[in-house]
Amino acid sequence: MSISLNPYLNFHGTARDALEFYHSVLGGEIRLMQYDSIPGMMGDPAEAEKIMHGQIDTPDGLTIMAADYPSSMADAPDAAASGHSVCVSGDDADRIRALWEGLSQGAQIREPFETAPWGDTFGMLADRFGVPWMFSLAPQAGADSPS
Repeated sequence: MSISLNPYLNFHGTARDALEFYHSVLGGEIRLMQYDSIPGMMGDPAEAEKIMHGQIDTPDGLTIMAADYPSSMADAPDAAASGHSVCVSGDDADRIRALWEGLSQGAQIREPFETAPWGDTFGMLADRFGVPWMFSLAPQAGADSPS
């Protein structure tokens, strides 16, 4: 038996670009399913190539999912809306720093990735799609400095 919890991000027409960018940073396997892959799913043929469901799974256990809202849901808040963040945390310094660097490309840095008062190395950014991310790197046991 297993269970997982992962973010599912909704976009207004940029899910493919976002997932391809995240895949370039996270690595792993990417799967994209367009609305036209299920006949009759979309009423508007102009939206056939929008992403109905996309998913990235990495060898180290990260999963992120995303989709495009159809135009009938134009007023629904997308992944750039405030009130949530995707959080990456752990003690794998090389991996977490690489993810920070990759997702920083074109991002708005909200808090630089540096030692926080509680001892972790912590940073916040809004990626190029406006999605808020938090990174927390726990200090390694016996390390003099967490950063």
